[in-house]
Amino acid sequence: MKFQAVLFDFDYTLGDATEAIVTGFQYAFARMGLAEPDRESVRTTVGYILEDGYTLLTGDGDPGQRALFRRYYVEKANPLQISTTQLFPGARALLEALRERGIPAGVVSSKKGSTLRRVLEHLDVVRLLCSVTGGDQVARPKPDPEGILAAVAALNLTPDQVLYCGDTILDAQAAQRSGAHFCAVLNGTTPASAFAPYPCDHIAPDLMDLKDWLGL
Repeated sequence: MKFQAVLFDFDYTLGDATEAIVTGFQYAFARMGLAEPDRESVRTTVGYILEDGYTLLTGDGDPGQRALFRRYYVEKANPLQISTTQLFPGARALLEALRERGIPAGVVSSKKGSTLRRVLEHLDVVRLLCSVTGGDQVARPKPDPEGILAAVAALNLTPDQVLYCGDTILDAQAAQRSGAHFCAVLNGTTPASAFAPYPCDHIAPDLMDLKDWLGL
């Protein structure tokens, strides 16, 4: 395999936290006196930081309201994320295969780092990862490449030696700006056609296909 390491987004790439995320959004909106968003509308915000997801659905960019939304969301969603998040089919086998081949795997996500690590521990895959980078561990979220570049630097590699896998345009943009290779994974709401403007080594309909494409 030509890559020296493989990095992944988490939500809708390796794992599915839809139930917790939708419940958290609906709870927070209700507490704020807003109409509860439907499931599919919330799903389109996955990959953005929480505050941006709130603004995308409401048009409200007020810092105080954005912060209030996060407080209510976390109150409801965080406990559920640990208990309800599931890995997508093929995720565990993919990570285990990378580990067996001696190829480092890491996660670079917009999800809060402590929550992300607890989810990965609960799913018993954190042991298969060399690094876990959450959105609160960087100054600038995706599409800024800061998180990817930090993970690459920690491995003493250069971006052109690394593959980043994600499900959104934000992931594609972050990979492009970092100089890393990119694979789109179609586990989320972004269709394959949306990745056409970006350098993309492969478009994987699922993680089993990604594993095969990597030759694992």
